[in-house]
Formats: sequence, structure tokens, C-alpha cells
Amino acid sequence: MASAVLGGAADRVPDVARIAVLRANALGDFIFVLPALEALRAAYPQAEIVLLGAPWHAQLWRDRPGPVDRVLVVPPAPGIRTATEGEPESSIVDFLAAARAERFDLALQLHGGGANSNPLVAALGARLTAGLRAEDAPPLDRWLRYVYYQHEVIRYLETVALVGAAATTTIPALAVTETDRAEARTVLGESERPRVALHPGATDTRRRWPADRFGEVARTLHADGYEILVTGTPAERDVVDRVVATAGVPVRPQVGTLSLGGLAGCYAGCELVVSNDTGPLHLAAAVGTPTVGIFWVGNLITTAPVLRGRHRPITSWTVHCPVCGVDCTPGIYPHRPGDGNCPHRDSFVTDVPVAEVVEAARELLFR
Repeated sequence: MASAVLGGAADRVPDVARIAVLRANALGDFIFVLPALEALRAAYPQAEIVLLGAPWHAQLWRDRPGPVDRVLVVPPAPGIRTATEGEPESSIVDFLAAARAERFDLALQLHGGGANSNPLVAALGARLTAGLRAEDAPPLDRWLRYVYYQHEVIRYLETVALVGAAATTTIPALAVTETDRAEARTVLGESERPRVALHPGATDTRRRWPADRFGEVARTLHADGYEILVTGTPAERDVVDRVVATAGVPVRPQVGTLSLGGLAGCYAGCELVVSNDTGPLHLAAAVGTPTVGIFWVGNLITTAPVLRGRHRPITSWTVHCPVCGVDCTPGIYPHRPGDGNCPHRDSFVTDVPVAEVVEAARELLFR
């Protein structure tokens, strides 16, 4: 086992021309590895960095400056990623054959614990592999133990340090292109008021603050003089509609009207984004927009912005399921009673009061 290092030159691999990085999961997950990718770019400035990702990664990184030179789309596979609607079928066997033909010098697993992803990375045929390893995962050439309660940004900076890539930043940043801004202008038009965006959805319903409370925030900030956008994916249309209905003031729902790049352009033009802990919140922070995020305490540890000058994570301290009362923290602690699991998906963040969110929003807006 390789020990955790700070990315010293002694750990750097010589003669590296091409680096594969596996990170094929969701938007927020990808935002968290941006500092690690920047560290790789600084340590290996002449190397091509190839992201092994999903179709949306390829779309996002088309003509976008940053540490990713190219995207290879990984076929859907257990523990790697699920198929997107309308995606053509592809073979993991064919993908691996094409990937081996790339002759990667380094292959890095920045995808998770490694039970499914380490075998995939090992099969790429790279000169050296490195990544994370949970107890149920096979080792790579250099590996770091996967520990659940660690901030995601730091987790992946530690991982790329295994190949001598020292951190250059701990703050995820994504470039906003003129194409992004032009799309946002076309969809949204010009506003006579400064804009605030609310994002009330989240794939995991346990991370959703009640829609009527977002409506209260919308009503208050509209009265303060702001134009209110309510963003959401097509799957989140119902929750966006509930926010619009409860706000009681003119707000502008934006459901499926913007591409991911257009959403980045939209958020870059906002004074503030208020959101659950979900990908769009982290996208907003990465494009430089102040945020107020509603976080469950466990996710606060692993994903909340680390700086407070422009960001206010508001914390829920609920640890027991609001339906059955099961303590949902012991799952990763085998010496504690219970397994931490229950089938319920009711919100764990309802104890966050509207007053705290409004106070944080106004503090960022009125400074």
C-alpha cells in the first residue's frame, strides 16, 4: 500500500504523455474533482488528461477551457454509471479494447471506493494505476484507503498526490464560456432587477427542503427587489411547480430550458443561488456565484463549500429517520448498534427554518 503523501516530486511518474481519469458519476460529484484535475495538470503539464466519463461530460467539455483535454464515454456498467435516455448501446469489451489502444501512462480511479471501478481502471493497461480502495475493492498499484467521512475535494487531492500531483487549489472552479452566457441571455432575456435563483430539487429526496419554504424565500427576496428564477430538471417539474404556486409573487420557472452550459451561464449572471445540496448548488459555487445551501449534517462534512466569504451552508442536525426513528449514522460504524438503514426517503432537512436561510441570503446580497 502506498502511503498518503502531499504530492512530492519523488512520487511523480516519469515520461507521462497520457493520463486517464475515471469519474463518470453526477454533476456535483464531478465538480468536487476539479481541484484534483488542476493538480494533475500542474504536475504533468505536457500530458493529455482524458476523462473517462458520461455523455454529459463530453458535452460540457466541448470547447471549454480547463484541465480536461478530452472525454471518453464509458459504457453503462454496474457501479460505474447508468444509461441515459436515448443513449445507444455500447460494449464495455469494445471500450476497453479502444482504451488500451490509447496506451495510457497513468490511470487514476477518482470514482469512489473501487469495488467496481478498480477492476475497470486495472483493465485499461496503463503503466501505473492509482486510486481509492474500500475494503471490498481490489488494490491498484498505488492506493489510498477510502474513508467515507472526508471532504470530497480533499479525498481526491490526496488521491492524485499518490502520483506526485500537489494541490494548487482546494476551490473547484469551472470556466463559463461566451456560449454559456449567450444561451442564458437567449433563454432568460435581460432583467431589470438583479437575479436570484432557487433550486428546490435533489435526486435524493432526503436532501430536499420543503417546497413551500422555498416559496417563502422567493416571496421575501422578491419583496427585496430581486427577480426570482426557479431552476429544475424535467424530473423536478412538480417541485418547481409547488414553489411557484406557494411563492404568491411573480417568479420564473426554468425547467429543462437550459443546457448544462446554459445553466452555468445563468448562475454566473445571478447575485445568489439558494439550493438544496445537489449538483446545481455546486455548479453555482464553481462558476463564482455566492450560495446558500441546505445540508444534512453528514453531507456538510463531505460536500459543503469550505470557504465562508461567499457561501453559507445551513445545517440540519437530524440523524434519526423522521418516519421510523432509526439512527441513520451507524452504517459505517460496525461497533455501534444498528445498521443505519431504513426504506424511507422523507426529508432530513425540515428542521432548517426559513429565517436562517433568508438571513444568510440577505447577508450575502446586502454586504
